[in-house]
Amino acid sequence: QVQLVESGGGLVQPGGSLRLSCAASVSAFRFHNLAWYRQTPGKSRAFVARITSGGSTDYADSVKGRFTISRDNAKSTIYLQMNSLKTEDTAVYYCSLNSAYWGQGTQVTVSS
Repeated sequence: QVQLVESGGGLVQPGGSLRLSCAASVSAFRFHNLAWYRQTPGKSRAFVARITSGGSTDYADSVKGRFTISRDNAKSTIYLQMNSLKTEDTAVYYCSLNSAYWGQGTQVTVSS
C-alpha cells in the first residue's frame, strides 16, 4: 500500500524560505514520478512542481526561479525548497505519486 507523508510546513514571513519533505512508502521508489500540488480554500488543486524517475523537473510559471524540487531515492523522499516566499504561496501543499496517490498535505502560511 502506498503512503505519502508530507512535513515541513509552517508560518513564514514574506521573502523567507521553507523546505517541504514527502516521505514515500512504496516499492521501487526510484522508478516513480512525483509532484507537488497546492490548494487554497474554494479552489481546485494546482500543480507546483514535478520530478520524473530520471530526475527531470518542471515547474508552474508562478514558482519558477523560486522553488526547487529534488529527490533522494535512498531515502524514498522528495523535497520542495521554497525561497522568496510570497503571501500568494499560502496553501496546503500535497505530494503526489504518479498523480494517483496523495499525501495528507502540509499547511504553508506566508504572512507578516
